[in-house]
Amino acid sequence: MMTSLRLRLFLIILLPLVLIAVGVGAWRITAAEETARDLFDKNLLVTALAVSRDVAIRDGDAISPETAALLAETGGGAVKYHVYAPDGVFVTGFASPPIPVDFAWDNSKTFAYFDAVSRGADVRVLRLQYVTQIAGFSGPFKVTVWQDKTARQAFVRAQVTRALTVMAMLIGTTAVVVWFGVNLGLKPLLDLEDAISRRSPADLKPIQRSVPVETQGLVDRINVLFGQLAASMDAQAAFISDAAHQLRNPIAGLRALGESILTARSLDTAQSRAADLVRAAAGAGDLAESLMTLERARATPDAALATRAELGALARGVVEKLRTDLDEGAPELLFQGLDLPVHVLADVTMVEEALKNLLHNALVHGGPKLSRITVTIEATSNTAIIAVTDNGRGVDPANFDKIRARFGQADAGEGSGLGLSIADAVARSHKGRLDIRPTDAGFSVALVFPRAPDA
Repeated sequence: MMTSLRLRLFLIILLPLVLIAVGVGAWRITAAEETARDLFDKNLLVTALAVSRDVAIRDGDAISPETAALLAETGGGAVKYHVYAPDGVFVTGFASPPIPVDFAWDNSKTFAYFDAVSRGADVRVLRLQYVTQIAGFSGPFKVTVWQDKTARQAFVRAQVTRALTVMAMLIGTTAVVVWFGVNLGLKPLLDLEDAISRRSPADLKPIQRSVPVETQGLVDRINVLFGQLAASMDAQAAFISDAAHQLRNPIAGLRALGESILTARSLDTAQSRAADLVRAAAGAGDLAESLMTLERARATPDAALATRAELGALARGVVEKLRTDLDEGAPELLFQGLDLPVHVLADVTMVEEALKNLLHNALVHGGPKLSRITVTIEATSNTAIIAVTDNGRGVDPANFDKIRARFGQADAGEGSGLGLSIADAVARSHKGRLDIRPTDAGFSVALVFPRAPDA
C-alpha cells in the first residue's frame, strides 16, 4: 500500500537524522564513561599519593588533617584507604581493603586500577606500590584507596542525559521544520490537484499554471493525455455525427422500399421492389462498414504497430486476392515490386484495408475508359511507399482537397466517399501520410510509411 508523499518525504529526511542521533548517543555514552573513568581515576591517584606521602612523613601514624579533608571532599564521594607494610603488617587506614580473591599483582607496575565490591557496593580501587623505609620497615609498601562508583555513574548519566536531551530537542525541532517544509514544498502539487478537481469532465484544455521544474514533466504528460483524450472524444463525436447523418437517408430509403413492397399490386412488382431493397440494404451495410473502418483507423493504438511486415508481400497478397474476385472483362490489375525487401512496422490488417479502399476507389471512380490499375512498391532510405495508379478519367487537381475530405467526391456517383479518408487515417496512425500525385492522365495516390530498419 502506497503511503502519502508527504509522509514519505518526511521519513526520508528525518530517519537518517534519527539514526545519526542514535549513533551519536551511543558514542556519547562511551565518551562519558571514559571521561568519568579518567577524571575519577586521577582523583584516586592523587589521594593515594597524598596518603603515601603522609605515611612516609609521619612514620606510619595517622594522615594529616589536610589529606583527611582531601579524602572526604574529593570529587565523586569520600575515599577510603589502607596501607600495608612490606611484611603484610597493617600500617594505617581501614582494616579490610576490597581486594578480589583472584587479584594478582604485577610487580612490573607501580599502580593498578580495578573494580571490586565493598560491603555490597560497587567500588573503584587503586593499589599503589612503592619502595621506602618507614618506622624501621624497609621494602615495598602498598597503599590501597577506593571509592564508591555511585557518583561516577551519576556523572555518566548526567552527561548522557544532557546530550540526549539536546539531540531530542534538535530532532524535534527539525521534525517540525521538515513537516511544515514538506507541506510548503508540496503546495504547488496540492494547488494543481485542486485546480484539476475543479474542472468539469469535458474541460480538457492544457494545464497552464506554473509548477516546479521537478513536476513539469508530469504536467507535460498530463497535457499530452488531455490532448489525446480531447482528440479521441472529438473523433468519437465526429463519427457519431457522420454515422447519424450518412445513415439517415439510406435507412429512410430502406423503410420506404419496405413499405412499397407491402403496397405492391402484383407479385412481379413486389419482387422487383424486394430486389431494390436488398441492393439498398447492401449499400447501407457497405456504408456502415466503411464508417467503422474509418473509426478503427483513427483509433489504432501505437501498441498495434508492432508487426514487422514486408510491404511488397503484403501488397501482392491484396492484389492477388482482388484479381480472383474481379469479373471477366474488369480492368487489368498489375503489381510492380522491388528486388529488395522493404519492411514497415504496421498493423497489417489496417494497411491491407487502406490498400483495398484505394483499389476500390479506382474501380468505382475510374470511369468507363479505365483498363489498368497498377500497384507499385517504392522505397527511399527512410520511407516505404505503396502507389496505386490507374489510367481512368482522373481528378481535377482543384478537387484534390475535396476528395480527401470525409464523404467527398469529385462528381456525385457510387461509393461512400470514404475510401481516401480511410487510407489517409491509416497512414496517419502509422506516422505516415497520403499523397495525391498529379499525373497527365488517370489518377495516382500513394501511402507513405516510415521504413523499418532492415534486419
